[in-house]
Amino acid sequence: MKDITSYKVKIIETVGWFNSTVEMYVRGVDFYIELILNHWETVFSKCPSDKAAKSAAEILTITSKKRPIVPFDFNVQFNRFPCYLRRAAIAAAFGAVSSYQTRLERWTKSPKGRKPGLPKAGRSFPALYQGNMFKAVEGKKYLAEVKVFDGKNWKWITVRLRKSDVDYIERHCADSIKGSPTLRWRGKNWYLDFPFEQELTLDKVSILTQIVLSVDLGLNNQAVCVAMKPDGTVVGRKFFKLPAEKARLEEALSHIRCAQMHGAVQMPRLWAIAKGINDDIAVKTAHFIIDCADYYKADVIVMEYLDLKGRKKGSKRQRLHHWRAQYVQQMVEQKAHRKNMRISRICAWNTSKLAFDGSGEVTRDAGNYSMCTFKSGKRYNCDLSAAYNIAARYFIREILKSLPARERQRIEAKVPECAKRITCTCSSLIKLCAELGSL
Repeated sequence: MKDITSYKVKIIETVGWFNSTVEMYVRGVDFYIELILNHWETVFSKCPSDKAAKSAAEILTITSKKRPIVPFDFNVQFNRFPCYLRRAAIAAAFGAVSSYQTRLERWTKSPKGRKPGLPKAGRSFPALYQGNMFKAVEGKKYLAEVKVFDGKNWKWITVRLRKSDVDYIERHCADSIKGSPTLRWRGKNWYLDFPFEQELTLDKVSILTQIVLSVDLGLNNQAVCVAMKPDGTVVGRKFFKLPAEKARLEEALSHIRCAQMHGAVQMPRLWAIAKGINDDIAVKTAHFIIDCADYYKADVIVMEYLDLKGRKKGSKRQRLHHWRAQYVQQMVEQKAHRKNMRISRICAWNTSKLAFDGSGEVTRDAGNYSMCTFKSGKRYNCDLSAAYNIAARYFIREILKSLPARERQRIEAKVPECAKRITCTCSSLIKLCAELGSL
C-alpha cells in the first residue's frame, strides 16, 4: 500500500510577492471554473480524468502554431503565466466543478436544504512544480528558488527555509519519494508543504497467533488500551488520563460559554485557544496508543467505528463536540502503518452498555461515569469493560470469517450471541474458543 504524508517547512524571510502570486493563481482558477461551468455538458462532462480535462481546456484557451485562434484566449488576461501553474489551476477548477455537479445532481433528486452554490476558487494555494516553479539550490539545503509574480513579470527569488524543518524531513523521510511543494499561508507566515510517498508492506499474521490492542476512546479517560490474545487472554492494559489538559480545556470552554451568555458571537481568540488545547490532547493520545502497541508487540490495533455527526445532547455536549476522536484514529492509522501494523474497526453499539462477563447491561454511576455496576453486583471500570468487548468482537468476526459456511452456522447455533455483532462480549469469545477446542 502507498502512504502519503506531508510536512510543512517555514519560509524564514517572506516577501509581498507571495500574495500577488497567490492572487494571480486564484484568478486563473476562477477563469477556468467559469469556462468549465459554461462548457460542462458539451465538453468536460465527457472527460474521464484530469489529464483529459487539461487537454480540453488548453484546446479552448491556449494558442499554438496549429491553433492560432482560440475561442477564449487565456494569455490575454494572464501574460507569461507559467504552464505548469496553469495546469494546476485547470486541475483545481475541474475538481471544484465536478464536485459541484455531483452535489447539484444529488440535490435535484432529493431537494433538501439549500441549493449548492456555484464554485469559486476561494482560498486556493498553488502547487510549485519541480523545475518550473521550484528549485532546490545545490549544496545549500536550507535555500530554495521559487518563481513568483512581482506584479508585472514572473521571476525567480531565493528563500531561506527553517533549519529544524529541513533537518526533520531529512531524518524521517529519507526513504520516501519527495513531491512538489505547495505554497501556503498559515497564521502570519508562509510555508512550503512537501508531500512524501512511501510504499508500505503490512505484515500478515494468522488470526490464531495475533495480539491485538483494543482502544476505547472516551472523555473521562482519554484512552484505555487492552492487549489480548485470540483465546481471550489479557496480556496487559493501560489507562491514559490528561487531568491538567482536561482542566485547561474546561476553563477555555467556560470562557466561551460566558462570552456567549453576554451576547458575543464571534470569538476567534477564545476558539483558537480551545482548539489548540484539544489538538494537543489528540496528539498525545495518539502517541500513547502507538507506544502501547509497540510495548505489547501488537499486530493489529482495533478501534470503534465512531459516528459523531449530528446534534449533541447532554450536559457535556460541548466537550463531546470538540473531542476529536476521529482525528486521533487518523493519526493512529498513519503511525501504525509505518510500523507495519494493521488497523481494524468494529461496530461501537453496546460495547460500553454490555458487561464483558456476559451478565447483561451495566448501570453507570451518576457521579462517576467511568464506573459501573454489573447485574452480578460487581463494580468495574466501564471503559475497561468496553475495551475487552472491542477486542473480543474483532476476534469473533475474524475467526468466524475464516471458518467454512457449515462450520460457522454450527458455531453460531451453539453460541447465538456470536451471530449478532452488537450483542457479543468477551464472554462470547471464551465460549467460541471452547467450541473450537481452545483454537
